[in-house]
Amino acid sequence: MISNILLLVIGLVMLVKGSDFFINAASRIAKRLGISEFVIGLTLVAVGTSLPELVSAIFASFQHESGLIMGNIVGADIANLSLIIGIAAMIAAIRTDTEMLERDGYFILAVAVLLIVFMFNGTISRIEGGFFIAVFIAYTIFLFETKPEFKGRFGFVKFTKYFIQFGYFGTLRGIIKGAPQLKEEAVPVQVSGSTAKDLGIIIASGTLVIFGAKFLVDNAIYFAKLFEVPAAVLGILIAIGTTLPEMSVGISAARKGLGNIVIGNAVGSCITNTLLILGVSSLIYPLKVDAISLKITAPTFIFLVLITLVFIKSDWELRKREGIVLLIFYLCFIIIMLTFGASL
Repeated sequence: MISNILLLVIGLVMLVKGSDFFINAASRIAKRLGISEFVIGLTLVAVGTSLPELVSAIFASFQHESGLIMGNIVGADIANLSLIIGIAAMIAAIRTDTEMLERDGYFILAVAVLLIVFMFNGTISRIEGGFFIAVFIAYTIFLFETKPEFKGRFGFVKFTKYFIQFGYFGTLRGIIKGAPQLKEEAVPVQVSGSTAKDLGIIIASGTLVIFGAKFLVDNAIYFAKLFEVPAAVLGILIAIGTTLPEMSVGISAARKGLGNIVIGNAVGSCITNTLLILGVSSLIYPLKVDAISLKITAPTFIFLVLITLVFIKSDWELRKREGIVLLIFYLCFIIIMLTFGASL
């Protein structure tokens, strides 16, 4: 059992650090190619911080471990909105704005509601997973389209119309043709190091991520069976480790007074986790929804989204007292899962 504990910890470290090296090297290459900071942040960083959840979910999908996937992904969402934002708010007051609420805030609320609707029949099917991925791609493209309109209002309403009217096809045509607004920052940047070296780092770190995910998933399954703990509960605990990249970004941004990055990082990770990772996982193999996910984790996720939206709108600032509330809430959630999770 000691060897399994070591492999579990080693797997988690390989997964998190490998993802960190991967995203840093990929960002340096992107800058040398003249890709803008906006595009890098929107794609590489957003998906990169969720890489541990993505790769481990793919491995778990091939082993049909739906409980582990649901626990890890929704558990990571809960950690993002309570643990990570809570710690950041304890470090420094986090300023927010109306654009964040009316675009990303309302969007993540819609995503959380959509998740629990899909869960009601006990399965997230391949069709539902495909819809998740389609929404994720459309929303990412929408952010490219609306970059010049960050001061606009009712972003979520705009996105709904954009999605229904297939506006993303027009945006894609603009990207392919090289629309001016998407090229405004596209200037190659001198970055230390060589592209060949960074490519080597990407290959090495990608290998770390893959083997780390395998060690993590295999040994998580082992302990779930050994102690007769529901895989969903174990996934929630593992989420504390897999959200370390988001926590690192959140703490760093809080120290620099970059409140929008703190909230944007947390909310963006929740969007990526729920739409992209659950979508990819259910395409590989339909996800069975257990009682823990339906009765505790998904409702907790929705409740936390609502609380976060209230805090964002409260004087447009998250202060230490809100951070304390979020941390207490996360602690209570973990205690409830450890106490009652096995009986569900």
